[in-house]
Amino acid sequence: MPNPETHLAAPYDALLLLSFGGPERPEDVVPFLENVTRGRGIPRERLEQVGEHYFLFGGKSPINDQNKALIAALRADFDAHGIDLPIHWGNRNWEPYLDDVVADLARAGAQRVLCLTTSAYSSWSSCRQYRENIAAALAALPEGVEPPRIDKVRAFYNHPGFVEANVDGVLAALADLPEDVRDQARLVFVTHSIPITMADASGPTGGAYVAQHLDVAAVVADRVAEATGSRRDHELVYCSRSGAPHIPWLEPDVNDRLEELAGEGTAAVVLIPVGFVSDHMEVVYDLDTEALATAERLGLPARRAASAGVHPDFVAGLRDLVLERVALARGEDVERRSLGGRGPSHDGCPDTCCVG
Repeated sequence: MPNPETHLAAPYDALLLLSFGGPERPEDVVPFLENVTRGRGIPRERLEQVGEHYFLFGGKSPINDQNKALIAALRADFDAHGIDLPIHWGNRNWEPYLDDVVADLARAGAQRVLCLTTSAYSSWSSCRQYRENIAAALAALPEGVEPPRIDKVRAFYNHPGFVEANVDGVLAALADLPEDVRDQARLVFVTHSIPITMADASGPTGGAYVAQHLDVAAVVADRVAEATGSRRDHELVYCSRSGAPHIPWLEPDVNDRLEELAGEGTAAVVLIPVGFVSDHMEVVYDLDTEALATAERLGLPARRAASAGVHPDFVAGLRDLVLERVALARGEDVERRSLGGRGPSHDGCPDTCCVG
């Protein structure tokens, strides 16, 4: 552990990158999906059907390699700015498991850990469930092992680093469209669908999940208009719906909306995975494989913008969020940067936040 009296990230001993996890090989796919769906009573046969998405890519999810790349980028950025903060990585559903990583940190003597999740928004599945995972990992520590305090970085959907990375992705996608349709292209922001009841309960007072996406989509669209001199229509759609058909989830589905847009005579679209921080399975299958195939079938020119990934602005923004939380932990004044109309998210989640 770094010297708590000298290092720039004190009082934190480590940064924990917490993510969803994904299979590394074909034989991992069904066990991974069993972890994801544990307690829901989903038959193995159904999991094997869902696993076909992974088998199309050799049974390997991109998310683990993307997390490794993000850690490497953060490490380089921290080193360049004199931040001596070890970075650890744990997953909810696959190796390295969160429980094991928390146990290792506790045994090493960590007293306070800052946690960064690979999700930028507020909802039960994208925020509260991770907090519950952390609480369970701490509760599972062996008797006699002192648990560290683990603080979670605030929702960062509207932090300038995340926004600017998405703006650059849109600009590159637009530049790749045919010139005769570029200025008329519709900006279609895409995020993961969740049950409407979960969306309604998101945030301290409800409705945060959709409101946060709409807010950042408007900011990105404005920045793109400033950069290109052309204002384009934009909207929010959803992908990756799962669960029982009778339970209402957020709509419209991206493929259904593409059908409608083509019927309305839309000149072109840019699909913007603003709900995701990297090009993991929901992006490379739901958008690159399914949605772009739908657009091609409809004769609708379409490009997919890159996610934030390891864009330098995003990585620098994560450093900014770390140092912001460090300053708050020290009781120092700090600028909490954000764009759009909602302001910076809260740092500590109340018990009523994202309840289901």
